[in-house]
Amino acid sequence: MKIAIVGAGAAGCFCAIHLKRMLPNATIDVFESGKKALAKVSITGGGRCNLTNSFKKVKSIQQVYPRGDKLMKRLLRQWSHTDTMQWFENEGVRLVIQEDECVFPHSQDAMQIVNTLLHAMRRSGVQLHLSHRVAGIHPQEGGYRISFADQKLPEFQCDAVVIAIGGATTLTKLSLLQETMVEFATPVPSLFTFCIPDEKMHSLMGTVVEHTAVSIAGTRYKADGPLLITHWGVSGPAILKLSAYAARHLSEQAYKGTLCINWLGELDEDAVRHLIGGLQHDYRNRNISHAYPNELTARHWEYLLKKCDISPTAKWSELGGKKFNRLCATLTSDTYPINGQSKYKEEFVTCGGAALESISMQTLESNNHPNLYFAGEVLDVDAVTGGFNLQAAWSMGYKVATSITEKNKQKECFS
Repeated sequence: MKIAIVGAGAAGCFCAIHLKRMLPNATIDVFESGKKALAKVSITGGGRCNLTNSFKKVKSIQQVYPRGDKLMKRLLRQWSHTDTMQWFENEGVRLVIQEDECVFPHSQDAMQIVNTLLHAMRRSGVQLHLSHRVAGIHPQEGGYRISFADQKLPEFQCDAVVIAIGGATTLTKLSLLQETMVEFATPVPSLFTFCIPDEKMHSLMGTVVEHTAVSIAGTRYKADGPLLITHWGVSGPAILKLSAYAARHLSEQAYKGTLCINWLGELDEDAVRHLIGGLQHDYRNRNISHAYPNELTARHWEYLLKKCDISPTAKWSELGGKKFNRLCATLTSDTYPINGQSKYKEEFVTCGGAALESISMQTLESNNHPNLYFAGEVLDVDAVTGGFNLQAAWSMGYKVATSITEKNKQKECFS
């Protein structure tokens, strides 16, 4: 049996390794358009490779997979984060779980993960072809014909194809599938930071607030977690999660909208009124700028006071009712205009891709063409930060390998 895998990313390489181990007599060829395999894995997690998550803080799968949660719930039962961790440890990679439940190699070096996968491919006998950009997947009787953008390369005939080309920033990247009748959800960016045109806020560049709650005004989209103020706007886990949840909405709105920030996390206005009232009572003879919530820095607190037209040198006893109300409202529902988005480092993730309605949820095989499979971000499945996107790649790669293996064994039984 000849199997072609298009794309040498996490899903494609992991699938290739499992396929060769499950079907040792099969010929497995991986075609990658770039000059290096696993290029994105090598830079993920700031070059440290956040390869999965412990899932201990995950209350629901939808919380971390805004698109494809039902599929991921099924896949994680077959290849979970514990399976991923055990597999890499069996391959000689020591792992460490951070306080935020993100899992990294103990070496803190993404290249250890890359080299582990490449070594496993070579050891198993997988053939890796770099600088082979696939131009088309052509279904034909009994299999597929693969053509390449470089017409000097010979076409490749195979029995099955696995599409693992990663996230497509535009539909153009998916044009190689035009003969397969696969439906697509238009790709749009996910996991990005917000541009906020507020120079006074920019003066707080580098400020981190550990517990915030953020939302987009007039929508159901909300998230929580640490927030980082930058020289262009806001970033950090809370914003990245919100960008993932609202990816398609923000694209439709041309990345315009109103960001609402609760600087004190999940505390509602009544709780904040009680907190500020306590400060007013306990520190009535002190300057307002000298007594403030522990969650905020002195610089951030003074910025918020000025925004509320409250003098930092005023005494707590001098704070009137109107300004008291304004301060509480600002702490719980501070608003800023969103004016564009910025890519989050090199870890570009897309919302969209091959529609899940086009594939079998049980096997990840195309509904229209037998022996055509999909794995990884090419599908309309994506996650928030924290190792969840790579876990999806491992789970999908494994699932496709088992699907092809089971189908091949069934075929042998009836032949």
